[in-house]
Order: sequence, then structure tokens, then C-alpha cells
Amino acid sequence: MERLGRWCYNKRRIVVFAWVLCLAVTGTLAITSNGEFATNFRLPGSESQRALDLLTERFPDFAGSTADITFATKSPQKVDDPGIRARMERMFAEVEKLPHVSGIRSPYLLPPEFATSSDATIAFAVVQFDVQGPDVPKSTVDTMKELAAEADGDDLQVELGGVVVQFIEQASSAKDSGSGLILAAAILLLTFGSVVAMGLPLMTALFALGTGMALITLALAVMDIPFMVTEMASMIGIGVVIDYALFIVTRYRQGLHAGLSPEEATVTSINTSGRAVVFAGTIVIISLLGMLLMGLPFVRGLAMATAVVVLLTILTSITLLPAVLGFVGESIDRLHIPGLRSDESAHRETRWFRWSRFIQHHPWLGAAVGLTILLTLSIPSLSIRLGSADAGNDPKSMTTRRSYDLIDKAFGPGRNGPLLLTAVLPGAGDATDEAADMKVMSGLAKTIAAEPNVGSVLPVIPNETRDTAILIVYPKTSPQDEKTEVLIKRLRHEVIPAALEGSDVEVHVGGVTALFADMADQLGRRLPLFIGAVMALSFILLMIVFRSLLVPLKAAVMNLLSISAAYGVVVAVFQWGWGKDLIGIDRVGPIESFAPMMMFAVLFGLSMDYEVFLLSRVREEWLRTNDNAVSVADGLATTAKVITAAAAIMISVFASFVLGDNRLIKLFGLGLASAIFIDATIVRMLLVPATMELLGPANWWLPKWLDRALPVLSIEGEDQPLTSVLDEIDAELEDEINLAMEEEAQEARSHR
Repeated sequence: MERLGRWCYNKRRIVVFAWVLCLAVTGTLAITSNGEFATNFRLPGSESQRALDLLTERFPDFAGSTADITFATKSPQKVDDPGIRARMERMFAEVEKLPHVSGIRSPYLLPPEFATSSDATIAFAVVQFDVQGPDVPKSTVDTMKELAAEADGDDLQVELGGVVVQFIEQASSAKDSGSGLILAAAILLLTFGSVVAMGLPLMTALFALGTGMALITLALAVMDIPFMVTEMASMIGIGVVIDYALFIVTRYRQGLHAGLSPEEATVTSINTSGRAVVFAGTIVIISLLGMLLMGLPFVRGLAMATAVVVLLTILTSITLLPAVLGFVGESIDRLHIPGLRSDESAHRETRWFRWSRFIQHHPWLGAAVGLTILLTLSIPSLSIRLGSADAGNDPKSMTTRRSYDLIDKAFGPGRNGPLLLTAVLPGAGDATDEAADMKVMSGLAKTIAAEPNVGSVLPVIPNETRDTAILIVYPKTSPQDEKTEVLIKRLRHEVIPAALEGSDVEVHVGGVTALFADMADQLGRRLPLFIGAVMALSFILLMIVFRSLLVPLKAAVMNLLSISAAYGVVVAVFQWGWGKDLIGIDRVGPIESFAPMMMFAVLFGLSMDYEVFLLSRVREEWLRTNDNAVSVADGLATTAKVITAAAAIMISVFASFVLGDNRLIKLFGLGLASAIFIDATIVRMLLVPATMELLGPANWWLPKWLDRALPVLSIEGEDQPLTSVLDEIDAELEDEINLAMEEEAQEARSHR
């Protein structure tokens, strides 16, 4: 790292030119590329996926997603009034001409009880597509909105619903990170007190994110990457790259204020903080790639793409940043704000040093208070329910929400999430067997209709070859309701097997609602494996770096507690409804099934950032002084300001996403912001100094046999771990003692 930092400093023109060229080339190629984000959503091995595959193969007219055209009249008019009917049928005819629309189930062609309210003021038509929701062109949905607006009027309200429309509306409601960057710039200015110093992390972020997003766009041609990657990558990338640059620039300024030349200050910052950046970034990448263990195709692309962005933040931090520092030199404090410029070398005069000494004098109190707060915040996470929020959670500004409410009012919430039962009929080709199969299906429909939580069941619909049939079941409860999930399990494991006993008919429960229920089940089962694997790898790496058993164990436990506390905050707000109105949440619902996985991947890595930067500085002082208490106080004092600034930046970036309309992005923004706040305050500033004081020198204990077995990896710029240095000192002392004893023996023999 020392050679890399010096080379980038001395060859700064070449390094900066290379990065500018890289950004320009990748950006140009990305603009001209034709890659598209992956829209195929599969759950291999699930029953809902088997049902979908069967429909795709044998019943393609029902294999695609659906949209609802919901319309309501104002009294005294009814939906079947000639004028209203003519307007709606004209709209249906135009919609049926749109790309990928395979048909429309009009309420005027169905029995009134299935698609028309009892007072005949609300009805809905189902638009059937031949592709899945994400594959429906945005232009098709936009045209449907235009047609709905034309049909809409003073006497008629027309809204669009269903997963197709919801997908487009939620994608367009995503919040960009502009406000987060503005807040980050303000915090950097307050931290450094200098416009020049403030600009360096922002410049690094521009190159890392610009190149990373361009590479993701180019990768679309060779791998499946979900559309949500841009949101997640920007959320993670902005926070990480600014943090890493912040740590390196702070160490550079400390070197300048301590009297080092710009070159030596740059080399020192890269050889110390730069090493910590590489290691911390590696932890983040490991936690992101750990999502590959979940076994879902859409997660694979998400993990790979976000890991690439983090890798680029590491590369820009240890190459581009030292090169730019070479141009800045001692001018880094120019354009400073009066009163904000501080001496980075006078850390023992700060309140952070005094705070650390206070906690070290009252370690049991500090540990008790910290653990109480974390455990209290974690309580709601014990009741977390994984699922998928339905359109009833969309803001009222969206047509999907208004359509949901109309259907809920007229038919109950269950009409917004039908179950699609797909049946394999073995008697196809023989009239008698076909009749027997249809009799079995009719009996099944009656049995299901008698279930307490089933609202209605449409008549059996066979395909042309009569080897496959579908049965549409409407629950009484909403798609996100826990009772609907219970119904799905009961149908699969009790009702359907009992009704089909003695028959060769095979039935699979599918549909969007069942698909999300299966995803929640699969992710919930694999989440412990993912968490365990990431924690184990991180523990091993930390043990190698810090040559300790207790430090990595303590770090893993504390990070797990802080993440659990963040889960608790999310559950309390989004599932329980505490303070939901403050962030624009109208209704409560389950926690998105993939949210805990993604939050853990991001938060565990980012929490380790602070742990690594703090403990690397503590260990650096420990190697120098061999005094645990002073090392902890010095390490905390020298990193507290920058960790606080880094945390404030991340909190600002993540919290900015709470301002948008997308519930999922709000959830991630609040969860990530809460976790970073908890980690940078309760954990880093309270639990770490308290527990390290209680453990004393045992913090750095490692069995000698294990120390010899582990590879040497230093992030303090040292070539050898402490135990190896002490072993060498012991060996030298032993040699000197043996030599002295031998000389005394020779002298005694000569006297004799």
C-alpha cells in the first residue's frame, strides 16, 4: 500500500487521466448499449413457479400478468346504464388492441356477482397479458392511462390496478439521491471547514458511481440484473465512497498538521486508512455476495452489481484520491470557513477523548445502558412477518391505490389478490375421462367455495386441448393479510389433497399472491444460512487482521444487535404503524420478504466499516504503547469526529429516500438510516469503549498456535502482528541471556 500510494502521488497526472478516460469510455458505451434490466422473476422449486410454468406451456392465454380497469358511477347512474356501458366497452376495445394484451374479461359478460357490486355502481374488468408484469412496455400502460382519462368524467371514475400498472407506477416513483448528496456536502463542509477538503470525497463519489453505473448498464447484455439495482447501488455507493474518502482525507490532514510533507502525509494515509478502506470494503463485498446463498436468480444479479460498485469505491479511494491529493498539497485547507478549521493532531483536547475516559471509568454503566437500548429496540423484530405489501399500501396519488379501494369497497379486499389454481387433467383425448376430470374440478370448486376465508370461486376454465384447467379463487382477505397466507397453505396441504383423493388430477396453487407467499417462505428459510455464513467469514478476517479472538467476536455480536435494532424500528413503523404518518405511510403491512436479507448484507458491511476504522486505530496505538486504556481513548478520539461525520452523511443519504412515495424504498431508507445511527452512537461511542475497558489486555489475546497458523494481514502499515513481534523480542532476550550465562561460565572456568 505504501508503494501504491507513493506511485499514485508521483504519477498523479497519469492516474487522473486514466480515471477520466475510464469514466468517459464506460459512460459512452453505456449510453449506446441496448441492454435491459431483467424482468423475469422466478422461484425455482416453488409450487407457484410450477403452476406458472404449466400455464406458460399449456395455457399461455392465462400465463401472463393482469391489470384491472375499475370504474364507479355516481348515483343515480349505474354501471350498466347504456351511456356508461358504451363508454367502457369502447375503452375495452381500444385496450384489447394494445401490445401483449391477449384478452379482456368484461364485467358485462360475467355473472353480476363476480365483477359488479350489489348496488351496480362499481365494476371491474380484467385485462389479460401474454407476458409477466415487468415485460409489459411502459408505453402500453401509458396508453391505458390515457384511455382511462378519456372515459373518466363527472359521472364516471375510471382507475387502473393490478401488478402490471403497479410495477410501472412504483418504478416511476423512485426517489433520486440528489437531496442526499446536498446534505452530504453540507456535513463534509462542517467537518473539514474547507471547501477544497469537502470537494475531494464528492469528486471520488462522482467517478466511482459514474463508472459503476456505466459498468452495470454494460453488464445487462451478459447477465440478469433487476431494475432495483440502480436504487440500491446508488444508496450504498454514495454512502460508502464518501465515507472511505472521508477517512483517508482526514488522515491526510492529520499528517499535514503533524508536520509531514504532502507526499509523506499521502503515503501515510494510504498505508493506514487506505488499508482499512480495502479491508472494510472487502467485508462489505463479502456481505453483499453472501446474498448468492439465497438461491434466487434476481438476487444474484443484485448482489453482483452492488458488489462491483463497492469495488470501484475501493479502487477510486486508494488510487484516484492520492493522485488528487498530489495536486491539492497543502492547499487542502484553502477556502475554509472561519471558526470551523481544526487541528487534527490535537485529539486529546477533544470532548471525544474526555468521553472515552469517562466511559472507561464507568464501564459497567456504559455497557448496561448500551445493551438495554439495543435490546429494547430489538423487541419488535421478534414479531417480524415477511410478505409483500399490496396496492392498498400505495399512496392515494396512485391510480393503483384508488382502484384497490374501489374494489375493496364493492367486493372486499380479497378481490385484489385472486389465487390461480392450475390443474393437470390426465383424461384429455377421451370424452369419458374428460368428463370425469371436469367433475372432479367442479367438486373441488364447490369444496373450496365452502372454505370460511373464500369469498367466491369462478367456474372452471379448461384450455382448448382440455389437458389443463384453471380455477380462480378470491379470498375474503387482502393479498398481504396473514389469513390469506394461511388459506394458501390450507388449500395446498389439506383441502386440495382431500378433494382429489382417488383422482389423477394434479392441482397447483399459483398466482401473484401465492408467488409472494412462496418467496417469503423461501427467503425466510435461507436467511439464517446467509447470516451465519457472512458472520463466520467476517469473524475469520477480523481475527486475522486484529490477531484476537475477542475483538472479532465482540464486533460480530454488536453488529448483529445493531442490525436487530434496525429491524425492530422497521417493524414498529411499517408493520405496527408507530409513527407511520410522519414518513407518509398510510397503512401498515408485512415487511417485504427480501428486505431483511438486503438490509443485513448492507448494514453488516457498513457497520464493519466503523468497527475496522476505529479498531485499526486503537490497535495502532496498542502496538505503539502496549497500554489498552490509553489506546482505546486515543483511537476513539482520533476517529470519533470522522466516524460521526461519516455516519451523518450515510444517515442523510439513506433518510433522503424516505421522502419518496415508494414504500419499499422508504423501508430501506429508514432501516439503513436507523442502523447507521444506532451503530455510530450506541455501539461505537458507548459499547466499544466500555467492553474494551472491561476486557483489558484480553482484547488482544490469541493462542500462539493459532497466531502461527493464521496468515499475516496488517491494516496498520506494519509487516508483523504484535504477537510475532513479541516472540522475536523474547527470542532475542533469550539469546542474550544464554550468551551472558555462557560468558560467566567461561570466566568461572578461567578463574579455576
